[in-house]
Amino acid sequence: MGAQRSCPLRKDNLRARRISEGRNSMYEKIVFVTRKTRLQELIERFNTKAQARFYIEHSGANFSEYEEEDAEYQRALDRISTAIDSTLNTQFIDRKFVPNFVFSAKDIVVALGQDGLVANVAKYAGAQPIIGVNPDPKRIDGVLVPVPVAQLSCAVDAIATDKAQMSLVTLAEVKTNDGQRLLAFNDLFIGAQTHISARYQLTYSSKSEEQSSSGIIVSTGAGSTGWLSSMFNMMAGLAAFSGSSSSAPIEMQWGTPELIFVVREPFASKHSQTGIVAGYIDTAKSLRIESRMPSAGTIFSDGVESDFISFTSGMIATIRPAAEQARLYNPAKNNITLAKAQGTPSPAFLPPVTRDKSNLFKR
Repeated sequence: MGAQRSCPLRKDNLRARRISEGRNSMYEKIVFVTRKTRLQELIERFNTKAQARFYIEHSGANFSEYEEEDAEYQRALDRISTAIDSTLNTQFIDRKFVPNFVFSAKDIVVALGQDGLVANVAKYAGAQPIIGVNPDPKRIDGVLVPVPVAQLSCAVDAIATDKAQMSLVTLAEVKTNDGQRLLAFNDLFIGAQTHISARYQLTYSSKSEEQSSSGIIVSTGAGSTGWLSSMFNMMAGLAAFSGSSSSAPIEMQWGTPELIFVVREPFASKHSQTGIVAGYIDTAKSLRIESRMPSAGTIFSDGVESDFISFTSGMIATIRPAAEQARLYNPAKNNITLAKAQGTPSPAFLPPVTRDKSNLFKR
C-alpha cells in the first residue's frame, strides 16, 4: 500500500487537475443534502429561540448543548459552501425533500450529517456517488460519514476526475402487486402500524403458511448489525434464561446481493403457523407476503414510518435484493488520511465481516 495522502479544503484542486489532465468531468453539480439541527427543530416547535430555551432549561436540561451542536453544524455548512470548487454547480436541499427530488446522472451527492442521513439518501440517489461528511466529529462517530469537512474537496476531486474507488452497498427492494416500489439501505419492516398482530400469508422456498406476528424484518448486509442484531440479542437472552444454547449474530458483507428476513414473535394458533421464521433472500429466492389485514398494514424502510406503502388485504409484496446498489465514497479505498477529533477513533467504514451460518438459517 502506498503512503496515505491528505487533502486540504481548497477551491482550486479540481480545476487544476482538470487543466493538467486535459479533460472535463462527467459531473456538473454537487447536491448537498442537509438536515435540521435539534435547535432548529425546537425553534420550529416553539416559534422562537427564547421560548425553546425556556422549555429546555425549565425541564432541567442544558440548552447550551443544543446551541453548540447547531453552531458546529453551521460552521461546517459555511466551510463547504465557500470552499468547494466553483467549476461545479451546487444545490442544497433539506432531507425532507429527498424522496421527491430527481437526482441527475451528472450529480455528486454529499450528505452532511449522521449515518441515518446517508442511509435515507442512498435509497433515492440511484447510481450517483455519495460522500458522507461528518460535520461534528466530537459528537458523531458515524460509520457512513467518514469524511471530515477538511477532506471533502479531495473526495469530490477523486470522483469528478474518475479516480475514486467506491464501496457498493446492496439495497433491499419490495414491490407490490399494484406497482409500488420501496428500497431500504438497512432494513424493511412489514407489519401493522400499531402494536397489534400482523396477519399475512408468507411464502418462501416453495412453502407457504398463514402467520400472526409482530411483523417481519428484512435486513441488508449494512443493516445486519442494527435491528437484526437485536433479534439475536433477544434470542441469546432467552436462551440464557432457559439454559439452552443460542446462535451468534450473523453479519454479511455490505455488497453481497443477499438479505436476511426474521419473523418477529410469531404466534402459533389454529389459524397461524410458525414453521417459517427466518431465511436468506437472494436474486434466485425471493420472499412473498400477502396481507390479511383489512386496515393498518404497512411497509416502511430504515425506520422512516412516514415514507411507507399501505399493506392491506389484497396487497402482495415481493422482496429481493435490488438490482441497483448504493455507491459510497470510502476514504480507506482512496488512500486518504482522515483527520479525527482528539480521543475519537476513526470509524470502521464498511468493515469486513465473517458470517456464522448457524442452523437457524437453512438454505
